[in-house]
Amino acid sequence: MSTAPKTPSSIAKTLQRHPRPAGGNPLRNIDKPLFSLTGQILNNQTATPGAPGAPGAEAAKQFLATKRKPSWLRAKMPGGPGYQRLRKIMAEHSLHTVCEEAGCPNMGECWARGVATIMILGDTCTRACGFCNVKTGRPPTLDLDEPRRVAESLALMGLKHVVITSVNRDELADGGAAVWAETILRSREACPGMSIEVLIPDFEGDWDALHVVIDARPEILNHNLETVRRMYPAVRPSAKFDRSLDLLRRCKDAGLVTKTGIMVGIGERDDEVLDLMDDVQARAETDILTIGQYLQPTPNHLPIDRWVTPETFDRYREQGLARGFKVVESGPMVRSSYHADEQADRLTGAARETHEGMTRLIDGAKRG
Repeated sequence: MSTAPKTPSSIAKTLQRHPRPAGGNPLRNIDKPLFSLTGQILNNQTATPGAPGAPGAEAAKQFLATKRKPSWLRAKMPGGPGYQRLRKIMAEHSLHTVCEEAGCPNMGECWARGVATIMILGDTCTRACGFCNVKTGRPPTLDLDEPRRVAESLALMGLKHVVITSVNRDELADGGAAVWAETILRSREACPGMSIEVLIPDFEGDWDALHVVIDARPEILNHNLETVRRMYPAVRPSAKFDRSLDLLRRCKDAGLVTKTGIMVGIGERDDEVLDLMDDVQARAETDILTIGQYLQPTPNHLPIDRWVTPETFDRYREQGLARGFKVVESGPMVRSSYHADEQADRLTGAARETHEGMTRLIDGAKRG
């Protein structure tokens, strides 16, 4: 249970951490500067290396390399009848998707496959993460009719697997847990053949609120670590690395299939990624890990530190599987919901029972 009281002043401090206004590219609202620092920034202007104020050749080359997307980062344009059908239903039921709010590069592919990520509890987040393009501010309302609309829209969509996520609602006493649980229960009732995956916030360490969601028994429970421990002050200023590990452990102990994800290229080192894998397995025994390339949403978000190569992502996958993760999705375009339906097929329902049965047989053979 979180011991910190939720007061207007504490919420205001959280909202003040982020310099950007709610939504869109914030640079359109920035006043004209009193003086310019342009000459101090590495750019592609021609200058003699070593001259006063000019970047060194290697530093300039490295800077320019991070500004150009590499050839392996190419997403398909959204389109097709499946995509258009889902988009129409979302609009008619006034639903939000993190696919659209966060500008996910895989939206076209996933929607065409019949997989979507619904975002509940509104479209305004009370936190100010340095990587996220979802609006920041104090949400104006709490829509208690949202669970019904979500369930009805999912019944129309005919999805095989849905991922439900939410903004953080730290101003609510339960962080929105009651709405979470009702959305899961109503969606299961409306779509009995659909598997449900949830991507939840940390509820500020309020474990009573967490168990309200756990008791609704989603097929997969995801909570993203997002980055390595050292990067938390910049990337997730309102979150705690150890608190997130504790959340994953509690969900695992409750018998749920658990999942977490990180992005790379935001300032971490490869050895820190491997250390994170060790921490997750030692403390939470999480089933699924996703790793993808960080993409800077707007100029006012954290900059890209490096482009991680496909070969490095392949090594991450190998190392993750060697450390005990049952599924590792690792690649430049991977996001939390990427191939979520296939993960559900492998680790829930009949497929999960087969996996667990084989694991018991293997363990029994080892002991024998």
